[in-house]
Amino acid sequence: MKNLLLLALCVYGSITAQTPSCCTPSMNDRNKMLAMNEEFAKSHLAPTPFFLQNGQGNVISFKTPDGKTGRAYCVKSDQPTDNVLFVFQEWWGVNDYIKQVADKYKEELGNVNIYAIDLYDGKVAATPDEAQKYMSELKEDRANAIIQGAIEYVGPKAKIATIGWCMGGGWSLQAALIAGKKTVGCIVYYGMPEKSIERLKTLNTDVIGFYGTQDKFINPDVVKQFQKDMNKAGKKLTVHNYDAVHAFANPSNPKFNKEYAEDAHTKALAYLKTKFK
Repeated sequence: MKNLLLLALCVYGSITAQTPSCCTPSMNDRNKMLAMNEEFAKSHLAPTPFFLQNGQGNVISFKTPDGKTGRAYCVKSDQPTDNVLFVFQEWWGVNDYIKQVADKYKEELGNVNIYAIDLYDGKVAATPDEAQKYMSELKEDRANAIIQGAIEYVGPKAKIATIGWCMGGGWSLQAALIAGKKTVGCIVYYGMPEKSIERLKTLNTDVIGFYGTQDKFINPDVVKQFQKDMNKAGKKLTVHNYDAVHAFANPSNPKFNKEYAEDAHTKALAYLKTKFK
């Protein structure tokens, strides 16, 4: 219990960026503590029901370094290509909304293979309680193994860009770090930043981020600290702020802001096209 309390204090200081942190917990530890925050959980209303009709992709499996099997919803390009976009789920899992996003990016980008990486090993949450459970139970070693397995699956010549929302925004950045020299782009929607400047120095790409100024969790102070850390690491971070709450770009969120979501998507799409040209 004492260790858990210490971690909570460290994470709280790291999230708010207003007080010194006694340690530097991993992004996943901070995500776990965020998931356990009741205010955070209550801010995520149950997603509006949606069922994808005639999805363009299929669920594929691949080996992971921990001896298990990973999964992803894959939408293949109509022609052979080394261009790859990894899509990372919100805390709900790879639901039909995420699959629809993968389908949409395939249509818009064309010559790119899209993989919606399943960090929950097939589990999908329909309620905030389920999502809170799955996100808090996600093990960092397992998530890293899934990402590493996906990187191996797409091959040695792959040019990988990443994108994710909320929990997936943090994992988008982590995947960009894990993929190393294969990484060509990274997009973060209101996701947990990486706090290690030494790790950020290893990024092989610039990063573009979308944030809500009314977000109480990945709040403006967190974003400002991320900007400072990226600057110290010698890496470029382009930030777009919106007068919106957390998860403003998620159409399943009752507080979805269509105008801001469309503007962010236009910017994200233009960014990806420059990476895959």
